[in-house]
Amino acid sequence: MKVFSKKKKNITPPLPLYGWFGDYSSWEDASCETGGYHQANILKKTRNALLKIRDREAIYERDSVLFDKKEYPFPIIACLLHIAAKRENTLRVIDFGGSLGSTYFQLKDFLSPLNTLRWHVVEQPMYIEAGRQDFENEQLKFYHTIVESMAIEQPDVILLSSVVQYLAKPHDFLSELVKYEVEYLLFDRTAFISNGHDRLTIQRVPPEIYDASYPSWFFNEMQFMEHFSHYTLVADFTSYVASEADLYIDGQLAGYDKGFLLQKNAL
Repeated sequence: MKVFSKKKKNITPPLPLYGWFGDYSSWEDASCETGGYHQANILKKTRNALLKIRDREAIYERDSVLFDKKEYPFPIIACLLHIAAKRENTLRVIDFGGSLGSTYFQLKDFLSPLNTLRWHVVEQPMYIEAGRQDFENEQLKFYHTIVESMAIEQPDVILLSSVVQYLAKPHDFLSELVKYEVEYLLFDRTAFISNGHDRLTIQRVPPEIYDASYPSWFFNEMQFMEHFSHYTLVADFTSYVASEADLYIDGQLAGYDKGFLLQKNAL
C-alpha cells in the first residue's frame, strides 16, 4: 500500500492594501488610477493638525498626523545649523513643497538661537492661501514659486523634503533647480529604487493618515545625482522616519529613503 504525502502548496500572500504599487509607463497612466495630491481632504486635515501645533494644543505633526512625542530629523537640523554657522548665525530657507510649514514648526526650537531666520514655503495655491491666513509670522512666509520667493530674498538653502518624487516631471524640475545657483541644496526623505531605472508607482495612503492616492517616483540614485555635477556632496543620510529606511513595492523590498546636503562648487 502506497502512502501519499500531501504536497504543500506555495501560497502567494495577498498584496498589502496600502503602500506603493505598480510600474507605470507614464504619469498620465498612473494619475488615471489615483485621486492626486490636490485633494481638499489632505489640506483640511493638515491645516487642522497644524493649527493645534500653532496653538500649542499638540506637540508634533507629520503628514497631517498628530503625535504625542516629537521625532526630530537631526541630520536636517545639523545641516541647517552648519549653513547658519557659516553665515554669522543667520539662515534663509526656501522649503519647496513645505505644506503649511510643518518642518518649520518641527525645527524652530533648535533654530531659535539664530540671529536671523527666514523660512519661505513654496507650495500649491490652496496651501499658500491657507498658510497666509493662518500661519504666517515674521519668520514664516508663503510663496507660489521659487522665483517669487527669491525676488524677496536670496536663500542660503533650498530644502526639498519628501517632495521631488511627487512631481510629474522631476528630472525637468531638477535641471531647473540647479540654474537658481543657490549655494546649498538639502534633500530629505527622497525615494530611491534599489536596482534598475526610475520606477513610477502609485502610493495608496492608509486612511488613518488621510484617504488619498497619488503617483510616486522611485529614482535611480546615480541618475538623480547626475543633475548636480556643479555641486559637491557634503553629507548623505537615511530618513529619520524609521519606517522609510526600507520601502516596499507590490509587497517586495525594492527601495529606500535618503537625504543629501549639496554645496555649489566655487567658481
